[in-house]
Amino acid sequence: MAAADPTGPGAHAAPSSGRGPGSGPARSHGRLAPSVAAVRRAVREALVDVEPGETVVIACSGGPDSMALAAAARFESRAAGWSPVAVVVDHGLQPGSAQVSDEVTARLESLGVPAGVVSVEVDEDGPGPEAAARAARYAALDRAADGVSARCVLLGHTRDDQAETVLLGLARGSGARSLSGMAPVSGRYRRPLLGLTRDDTEQACAAERIEVWHDPHNADPGFARVRVRRELLPALEAQLGPGVSAALSRTARLLRDDADALDVFAEVAREDCRTTPTDAGSEPLDVGCLQTLLPALRRRVIRRSALDAGSPATDLTAGHVDAVEELVTCWHGQQGVDLPGSVRAVRTGGTLLFRARAVGG
Repeated sequence: MAAADPTGPGAHAAPSSGRGPGSGPARSHGRLAPSVAAVRRAVREALVDVEPGETVVIACSGGPDSMALAAAARFESRAAGWSPVAVVVDHGLQPGSAQVSDEVTARLESLGVPAGVVSVEVDEDGPGPEAAARAARYAALDRAADGVSARCVLLGHTRDDQAETVLLGLARGSGARSLSGMAPVSGRYRRPLLGLTRDDTEQACAAERIEVWHDPHNADPGFARVRVRRELLPALEAQLGPGVSAALSRTARLLRDDADALDVFAEVAREDCRTTPTDAGSEPLDVGCLQTLLPALRRRVIRRSALDAGSPATDLTAGHVDAVEELVTCWHGQQGVDLPGSVRAVRTGGTLLFRARAVGG
């Protein structure tokens, strides 16, 4: 399969390597390796609603997590009837990245998974290399999914990744939504392996004799996530005993359930607090109504209204929300609060308004 099929202009394909990684048996003494069975079961359960003939895109970096995911998806697709397509994103951030991407694509092809490479440009002057690479990667995956009308996109995040995400959120002083980590399903994206560990995927690749690539960035202590993975989590395990990653992942699930419920309640409360707009492009809320809300609901109402007014979710912080909340709970004539995305929150008498502000204003 040519890479242009799943990924569009700018993609390139690696030559097939014939029999190679993945051609070895996944069974030992006639029994399927438990790790392989676990990954396959996770994929099967995550894609139970995908119909025969539909396409599933697999984001693959070449590491153990995504390679185990791709192999399992290929196996499950034979019985389920849907079509797996892998996409390898070349961020161009390391010397030889194009060659690595081609090698990963060849390994995927040897597993029987059609694959292509998409090269992206990462804005290194943006909010940080990790965030910029993530934005470029997801944009590429969205284009690839659109190009083949994919039902969903599979990501190889594991329980260990979830634990790291929760700890990073704690360090930032984030709220429940951030601490809830990565959702198993988020729009078109699905994460079948959140219940499995990195050891599970490594063992699955070893059992199937799948060659994997280890990203040097995953060992670079310059990245906060790497320090959490290699230093903080092992230290917690040493001091608190085994099971820290599982406990953090469980905490994320519980917080996600709570955050989902609060979001529903907050949306009802926002409808109750809405008033008739006096000018176009504004989001008016009754201050008296907001004052009656519990703080957890009030902050969610404020955040949702700011987002709807055009403030980017990636830039809108808890500090911004707190400042707007003071217009409701501690108002003494403040002029207003400037929010990211050229949005301004102002209080006019008994009304809180979110409106676009003039550039430079």
